[in-house]
Amino acid sequence: MNEFFRLLNDPHGGIFLRQALVVALAASVAFGIMGTYVVAKRISSLAGAIAHSALGGIGAAHYLQKKMDIAWFEPLHGALVAALLSAFLIGFVILYAREREDTIISAIWVTGMSLGLILLKLSGAKSVDMMSYVLGDILLVSPSDLWLLLALDTVVVALALIYYSKFVAICFDQEFAELRGVHVRVYYFLMLALVAISIILLMNLVGIVLVIALLVLPAAFAARFANRLHTMMALSILACMAFVTIGMGVSVPYDIPTGACIAAVAAAAYFIVLVVDSIQRRVSRSSI
Repeated sequence: MNEFFRLLNDPHGGIFLRQALVVALAASVAFGIMGTYVVAKRISSLAGAIAHSALGGIGAAHYLQKKMDIAWFEPLHGALVAALLSAFLIGFVILYAREREDTIISAIWVTGMSLGLILLKLSGAKSVDMMSYVLGDILLVSPSDLWLLLALDTVVVALALIYYSKFVAICFDQEFAELRGVHVRVYYFLMLALVAISIILLMNLVGIVLVIALLVLPAAFAARFANRLHTMMALSILACMAFVTIGMGVSVPYDIPTGACIAAVAAAAYFIVLVVDSIQRRVSRSSI
């Protein structure tokens, strides 16, 4: 960690590292809030499908740039469009078509990944570029990406807090909320849209494959210490900030993939808490 902070304070070479840390810490607020909703609603597999579908948008953006000279359509834009479309498609099928949830999730998951890989190959993308989307590389965030990510982060946090009571009702008692006059379907779509945007924020940090780790594990970690949703959100935000800082602090000096290192730190923290909690419960039962 000392080497990480030395690199961070480097007046010349540390600019990209400081920019990456700002993105990671700012995005942790959205991850902590939306991750709490995902864990409470138990839609982590749904979030995984949205995340993997984003690769289809990235592949389409690369293809449009390389083969059709549409330079303004960046991979981040394509990922955002694909994630939002997938979120609404999943929500529509679940709410209106009454299709089995696991079926539509699997279909979206496979379609997005396969389409993205095909389009990336056809556009001539290098293997290094493809792996950066799959595993993430926060150090490659451009200044234009930085402002877009911060804007998306602000939107997610603002809407998630404004509609806090509605989202809580949907997470814990959707039928009762509908009886009370809450437009459940509207807020369900809004929640999925915010989850999709949060996933795009995560994509540059940990990559598509590891998105669920940072969206779910900090919230699951926080749930072990909180009995109220707003407390869980606050702890989840702090946990996420700690995980990304430690993960970057370990990965950067030793040239380890940053996204994988952050996910490993989050997983280790969660499993340690899980094991300790399990031991404490067994001890308390044996003492009765």
